[in-house]
Amino acid sequence: MARRRYVSIKEVAARAGVSFQTASKVLNGGDVRVSAETAARIVAAAERLGYRPNTIARSLVQRTTATIGLIASDATDVAITLASVAAEQAARRHGHAVLVGHLAPGGADGASIVRTLIDRRVDGVIAAAPDVEEDNEVADLLRAYGPAVSLQAIPGGGVPLVGSNHRETGRLATEHLISLGHSAIGTVTGLFRRRVTRSRLHGYEDALRQAGLAPDDGLVAEADWTPAGAAAATRDLLERQPQLTAIFVHSDMMAMGVLSALHEARRRVPAEVALVSCDDIPFARYLVPPLSTVRVPLAETGERAVEVLLRVIAGQPVPEKPSLLPVELIVRESCGGTPASTSPARAGPAHQAGQARQATETTEATEATEQEKR
Repeated sequence: MARRRYVSIKEVAARAGVSFQTASKVLNGGDVRVSAETAARIVAAAERLGYRPNTIARSLVQRTTATIGLIASDATDVAITLASVAAEQAARRHGHAVLVGHLAPGGADGASIVRTLIDRRVDGVIAAAPDVEEDNEVADLLRAYGPAVSLQAIPGGGVPLVGSNHRETGRLATEHLISLGHSAIGTVTGLFRRRVTRSRLHGYEDALRQAGLAPDDGLVAEADWTPAGAAAATRDLLERQPQLTAIFVHSDMMAMGVLSALHEARRRVPAEVALVSCDDIPFARYLVPPLSTVRVPLAETGERAVEVLLRVIAGQPVPEKPSLLPVELIVRESCGGTPASTSPARAGPAHQAGQARQATETTEATEATEQEKR
């Protein structure tokens, strides 16, 4: 198939019987005084010829490409994918295209991707890649290039952050399990090197201590964010701690593996082991049993990141503190009920606190130190 030829403004001008300058200003929205009839004739000629604006030429004149760069984890990370897709759609609504670079496993190519985006003269960059949260080279590039926003903390700061308070996420999930009367509560975490893992683990420990329960390292099992890794971690946890009656899982993707391991062990959910997870990705409600989870506003996070980046690009002030969107506990069947249905004899010390928070959004955190987000 022959490559389609681009139609130039000169061709449109010739067809409409006007000068190149007049056609250019009408089609590009410039300041030009022509009659409505002439303008309509130019537009009609452009439509008949199939004219499309030359964005490259326009960017040279306007010194903007109307393009945002996005560095993201690979598409297997459902949470990051949801945020990335929402960011791309929000950017298009604002008239910007998005150039996406997906990291290879491990994220060693992060700096290379950022350089590629810069070389393409994007107006700004959004980093949605937890794998580079400790990458000093990526951090230096984002700071040096200029307009940038990150969904996770980066070394040295200096880049606006958008995300959620994941310590609160862990606390909400664990408090709810405690309010249902559980005291032997295990947790299947993501990789310990990830900030979001450490934040959620701290929230889990906070809730235990508040209820008078001592955190036990033996109830903590590290996984790798995959269902297979979570299943293996759950089998190990059950072998070490057969008495546990509840599990807090650090992501819905891993919850699939946890459910599989519990099924293999003939431990019924929620009758014998209650389960609460994190994220509330779309399939969570369709698992068997439907998954109780702490909803992290992933799509809203992507949209907010675009809004903040566009403000930075426009030279407008942005808050110095992280922009943290509230999280919310979504109670379904996997946890075995709500605090309101728990008998007072079995309810733990956090019963009333968990009941008050069970279906309400948490207030947006204000501590600048809480920069541990996905």
